[in-house]
Amino acid sequence: MKTLEELMAIRDRAKADMTDRGGEGDSIRVVVGMATCGIAAGARPVLNAFVDEIAKRNLRNVTVTQTGCIGMCQYEPIVEVIRPGEEKVTYVKMTADKVPTVVADHIVNGNPVAEYTVGAVVKD
Repeated sequence: MKTLEELMAIRDRAKADMTDRGGEGDSIRVVVGMATCGIAAGARPVLNAFVDEIAKRNLRNVTVTQTGCIGMCQYEPIVEVIRPGEEKVTYVKMTADKVPTVVADHIVNGNPVAEYTVGAVVKD
């Protein structure tokens, strides 16, 4: 990039890509806890698995982000799935192997995977 025009072209492409993914109101958010406790428990492979699975399925209305400490370190890695108009679902003790199930069942079909949620783990 050597000119202001090239920079503006990059900005315009990025804005167009964000628009293609859907507006904020209809976007599904996947939030992975990436504080030191989450990273130590294996959150990085979980984050990468979500990014890969969502890209593989070409799900344009899903945004994967990271956050700091969610506050339940003993249950790390923690992932929150937020679908518009629904209560957020908190998945705990996530692994990369569980990601395809969460994406298929919850993100694509709207059915949370109860056995991976914080409610299922706390009851045990």
